[in-house]
Amino acid sequence: MGHLLVVESWVGAMSALLPRAIREAGHRFTFVTRDLHHYLRTTPAGTIHPLLAAENVLTTETNDVPALSAHVSRLHATLHFDGVLTSCDYYLGIAARLAADLGLPGPAPEAVERAYRKDLARDALCRAGVPGPEFAVARGWAETVAAAERIGYPLVVKPVDLCAGMYVRRADDSNGLRAAFDALAGFPVNARRQPRVPLVLVEELLTGPEVSVETVTVPAAVAGGSAPVTTVVGVTGKSLGGAPWFVESGHLFPADLAADVARAAADTAVAALAAVGLDHGVAHTELRLTPAGPRVIEINPRPAGNQITELIRRVTGIDLPMAYAQLALGEQPDLTPTDTGVRSAAIAFLLPPRAGTVTGFTGVDRLTEDPRVVDYAVKPAGHRTGDASNNNSYLGHVATVDTTGTGALAVAEELVSGLCVQYDDELAGAPA
Repeated sequence: MGHLLVVESWVGAMSALLPRAIREAGHRFTFVTRDLHHYLRTTPAGTIHPLLAAENVLTTETNDVPALSAHVSRLHATLHFDGVLTSCDYYLGIAARLAADLGLPGPAPEAVERAYRKDLARDALCRAGVPGPEFAVARGWAETVAAAERIGYPLVVKPVDLCAGMYVRRADDSNGLRAAFDALAGFPVNARRQPRVPLVLVEELLTGPEVSVETVTVPAAVAGGSAPVTTVVGVTGKSLGGAPWFVESGHLFPADLAADVARAAADTAVAALAAVGLDHGVAHTELRLTPAGPRVIEINPRPAGNQITELIRRVTGIDLPMAYAQLALGEQPDLTPTDTGVRSAAIAFLLPPRAGTVTGFTGVDRLTEDPRVVDYAVKPAGHRTGDASNNNSYLGHVATVDTTGTGALAVAEELVSGLCVQYDDELAGAPA
């Protein structure tokens, strides 16, 4: 039985999926966080947060890396960790550095940071000749304008160190560019109170369907060879909404693609991992299938979010959170697909039609009666929502399976379209 140190986590699906996978693999974990209430605030009434299944729950400052490293070293002397990992993007580099400091298995910290930081990844991909959009990294408004004029509108404005689509925005002209720049400049600290890198990534707008390639890279020492071995688990289809933002509104696994197109996307993703030097771990690489071929959008050196890993498990039986934990312990995961009887699995998200306080939903009863629905959820009454500007905006989801073909997403989207959001201000004028 291995003992994992989990440094922070997302509060969404992975906060449940990763603890479950660790336990089902026969291992245990200690959870360390700077703010336990950050997680407990999202626990539904009458339930226990999955992270509290940890053998130890410890609170310390996780944003001060030297102090955290010293603290973890002292903990290691008593608790004896066998691996370190996190599911939260903002701590991927920190977890890799802790593992290296302790002499435990893990990816090279520099490779993780190069993959996560969008500007560093762009530079590495460009040097390696891996196709992506034309881009520029700008500091300040004058450099951002100059970059936009060189690349040309329409374009995409991005932060270099945020996730979940936060502040990623299409700009069609100088007014849109200014709005995107100002919004990003007004967010100097991320959700975990870490100072942001004050750079702006300006990119050519790519057209075509978006997909992600899910991979597992086993290091040479574990694979028993002279080089790491990367397995492409599959390609996920992605739906987008919320323009001018790029909100992920749904996912389909496997993507409904011709075999040669899926192979080209997979090959491009594997080349991207090599370009940034990732030779250990689970990765989620996003691409656009442009008329000129696949182009890399971004590399995420951790399992996919938004329950994509559950879609994969329903179709193939492969458990990517478990593989992620096993690799952190120096184990070789079993990536053999099994016939689950499911040919496609999908999830569709309910985006808020507007900002406001939610009082309820209509159409939920229909979900309980449909045998194709394997999971669904909606926000509780009283939830305050903003506009649909990023992947943290969802009001609910519906997950479905298709045992005959690739139709799972069409079903999920149809069912989500039948959900109607009710707001408190709609009741204000109702008769008593």
